Amino acid sequence: MTDPMIASDPYADVQTLTRGPTVAVPDDRKYSEQHEWVLLTAEDPRVARVGITDFAQSALGDIVFVQLPAEGDAVTAGEPFGEVESTKSVSDIYAPCNGTVRAHNADLEESPELVNRDPYGDGWLVEITVSSDGADQLEEMLDADAYQDHLDRS
Repeated sequence: MTDPMIASDPYADVQTLTRGPTVAVPDDRKYSEQHEWVLLTAEDPRVARVGITDFAQSALGDIVFVQLPAEGDAVTAGEPFGEVESTKSVSDIYAPCNGTVRAHNADLEESPELVNRDPYGDGWLVEITVSSDGADQLEEMLDADAYQDHLDRS
């Protein structure tokens, strides 16, 4: 029987081929099982910065294009809001919570490889103003230890 967690994982087909012995999992943010991370901004705790994890960028390989929503677009938890295209494949990016896109990383238009070089820093994707029900959705996300356990089970 196929594990439903693996079957729904957009990177499941490349995990065993590309996973190295360690990947960075900073403990200051939350994670999804689809390999997105969320960090609430210090300036406004209602704003969540979102990106893909070190594991995801490694599994994808060289990222050549990133499609992101426009500022002001609504996003829905668990629904795709953009795509990351690499030399290997195209993968959806999923919203971690309900909200509205406050900003997108315009630097990725000219330099999508920033996602590979610095997935937790300069390679961030969007900032979302979290809706009132979105805060509960973020609380349900994985902490760093739980995300690492998820990777270890994959």
